[in-house]
Amino acid sequence: METGNQTAISKFILLSLSEDMDLQPLLFGLFLSMYLVCVIGNLLTILAIISDSHHYSPMYFFLSNLSFTDICFSTTTVPKMLVNVQTQNKGITYEGCLTQMYFFMIFAELDNLPLTVMAYDRFVAICHPLYYMVIMNPRLCGLLLLLSWLICLTYSLLQSLVLRVSFCKDAEIPHFFCELAQILKLTCSDALVNDILLYFVTGLLLGVIPLSGIIFSYTQIVSSVLKIPSAGGKDKAFSICGSHIIVVSLFYGTGFGVYFSSAATHSSKKNAVVSVMYTVVTPMMNPFICSLRSKAMMGALRKLISRISSFH
Repeated sequence: METGNQTAISKFILLSLSEDMDLQPLLFGLFLSMYLVCVIGNLLTILAIISDSHHYSPMYFFLSNLSFTDICFSTTTVPKMLVNVQTQNKGITYEGCLTQMYFFMIFAELDNLPLTVMAYDRFVAICHPLYYMVIMNPRLCGLLLLLSWLICLTYSLLQSLVLRVSFCKDAEIPHFFCELAQILKLTCSDALVNDILLYFVTGLLLGVIPLSGIIFSYTQIVSSVLKIPSAGGKDKAFSICGSHIIVVSLFYGTGFGVYFSSAATHSSKKNAVVSVMYTVVTPMMNPFICSLRSKAMMGALRKLISRISSFH
């Protein structure tokens, strides 16, 4: 980033969800609890998959990566908010803000693309069961994951490089983290290119393309399931996809809610509250949704917990 184009301010002020001092202890306790549940829940999911050899399958490979991404996704925003609330210091340096924004965009996209890959995995498992292990071989799974990382890193780097704007004296961000949309509202220079990237490219990469892949996969899945003669076979096929459908609905429901509300409303506080759903609540809920709906995962978690208990 060129020196001449950088802002003269040295830090931003994160206004958090509420400026009411009486609510700060409640916010701290609530977010700390949700963050710990998110980290512990996703970490247990990863350890359960790694420790049980029966879970070395493409679906659980992508699930473990989704759990890792969820931990990183929440870690980019929540710890800084907790520190600010506890110390009553709402400042974040200019460099720190850009760094947080960069990693937030990476892990937001990485939380999205694996859901598309997992939908394709379910499509192959149900529509082409005899060729499942041939098609979803370790090499293809690794390439799909690598491609997801490359797309996310490139997109985030592109957004950061184009962010060559100057800021007004008012450096207050009405949010609990450095969100690109809120930062662009503070600029004094022309941010047209950034706005195009934010709403068009983000909508394309986070919404249209991945969601189209998911919809196509499930269209084929439903078509194949309807051809199954037995009701038990249909129930089993749909149960395989159940947890994934819930996670996808939760992610896109909250994500698009924030995306469209930020484009349609000027209520920054309302956007910040809605953002809590996909930045904290969704990553926290994912391991419970995937584990509770899977008997194999529940069994693996029980074995893991019993192993941990045996050490004490």
